[in-house]
Amino acid sequence: MKILFLGDVVGRGARRILRRELRRLRAEHGVDFVVANGENASGGRGIDPDALEEMLDAGIDVITSGNHIWRHRRLLPHLDREQRLLRPFNFADGSPGHGWTVVETAGGVRVGILNLIGRVFMGSYDCPFRAADRALEGAGREAQVILVDMHAEATSEKVGMGWYLDGRVAAVVGTHTHVQTADERVLPDGTAHLTDLGMCGPMDSIIGMRRREVIERFLTQRPARFEVAKGPVLLQGAFIEVDPDAGRAVSIRRLREVHEP
Repeated sequence: MKILFLGDVVGRGARRILRRELRRLRAEHGVDFVVANGENASGGRGIDPDALEEMLDAGIDVITSGNHIWRHRRLLPHLDREQRLLRPFNFADGSPGHGWTVVETAGGVRVGILNLIGRVFMGSYDCPFRAADRALEGAGREAQVILVDMHAEATSEKVGMGWYLDGRVAAVVGTHTHVQTADERVLPDGTAHLTDLGMCGPMDSIIGMRRREVIERFLTQRPARFEVAKGPVLLQGAFIEVDPDAGRAVSIRRLREVHEP
């Protein structure tokens, strides 16, 4: 089976391009299952209920997230009732929502998705490595194929998670930095890994935001209001081919396309 895992979706323009292009991508590449990180889908920070519905309607099967998930208070009721929207599993106990889920494809394959958040340069979260162990005790019994979104800043932490879970999951891919890395590979025991998927967002930007305000902040160190940039949209992510019987990856290949709005 083939999985498409999309990097952080940034803003309305990227959502529109996904609505326009995702069904084509599924058909052209024989994609059976789509996951996308919705961390920045609404105005560049967080995801609101309207963006959630738009992304699901576009054909995304599961939406992962990260440190901006609490940005829109209207989303909170949806976190508990919508199994297709995840927040990091290693948030504090009792946090609203789900850190992992299992979804059955049209072909009858049970796919488990685990959402983790890193701690290096990120915040005081529970250990993602030990959290992964706990999650796999449940997801491992229910799912044939397991995918992990490691939402983290440090490349070392994301690479470390790939090696830590090698042979136990089908794929570990990184999100959060919005810059696609070029280190895709299938690790020795069958886990596909890519340190960062990149983003689905404005190409002529600084990680999705308008350049002027970001550069001004670098120069002055003063707070600035960032806005999502306009213009051509970059679609980035990875196609991952998996053997559902073994639960291991066969191949991983990066996606990079540019689309006019």
